[in-house]
Amino acid sequence: MLNDTQLLTIALASVPATVAVLVGILVNNARLSDLRSHLDVRFEEMKDLWRSELHRVEEVLDARLKHLEER
Repeated sequence: MLNDTQLLTIALASVPATVAVLVGILVNNARLSDLRSHLDVRFEEMKDLWRSELHRVEEVLDARLKHLEER
């Protein structure tokens, strides 16, 4: 059976490990938030790029259709 001193020693020995785990969780959470915001920006950039490319294709197709209608 463990006496009070042994229990206190075990409890105090687990404190640094617990603090290290909590710090690790906080750091990972911050990094995931940074990654998420970076990905959001990249997806917005890609969406804008696709919109501009599709608009350009639409203009080319409209021009070709107009040319065919004029013939």
